[in-house]
Amino acid sequence: MAACGWAWVQPAWADEYDDTIALFKKADETGKFFGNAYGYAVFPKILKGAIGIGGARGEGRVYEKGKVIGDSTMTQLSIGFALGGEGFAEMIFFENKAALDKFTSGNFEFSAEASAVAITAGAGAKAGTQGAGAGASVTKEKAAATAAYNNGMAIFTIIRGGLMYDISLQGQKYSYKKR
Repeated sequence: MAACGWAWVQPAWADEYDDTIALFKKADETGKFFGNAYGYAVFPKILKGAIGIGGARGEGRVYEKGKVIGDSTMTQLSIGFALGGEGFAEMIFFENKAALDKFTSGNFEFSAEASAVAITAGAGAKAGTQGAGAGASVTKEKAAATAAYNNGMAIFTIIRGGLMYDISLQGQKYSYKKR
């Protein structure tokens, strides 16, 4: 007679990374990227604050073909006119292995011409594009149209709260540690 036993099943709790990925998957501008991206980096919570001189910092994970391959830290220092504080999530999609390798090669920094598409997931506000220290509000349709790879990467942000004059990629540096 076979023994009958009970196996204890642990529920799989979603973490802030899973929640952030789900949020970006639901957004029209980014949902399509999950189907064709070679990999992506997700930063669920980047905190930014400034009064003239500002900074931002956030921890993230890097995924290759849907599997976590390492951890990343984003840091930013900005000098110039900036006022306020905010929290935001950032998602970087990698079009191919070369783009992922560039990001994970050590210390990566976006060039001055890099820009992010700011989206609103589950909110009625307008979407906008941000980059190089300036931004312009545009319609959601325009944000979706500009959601494309540039040099193998597509960058998106979702504001989590707060009020900030500037969201720019200029000066954002990323460290990478393989798991």
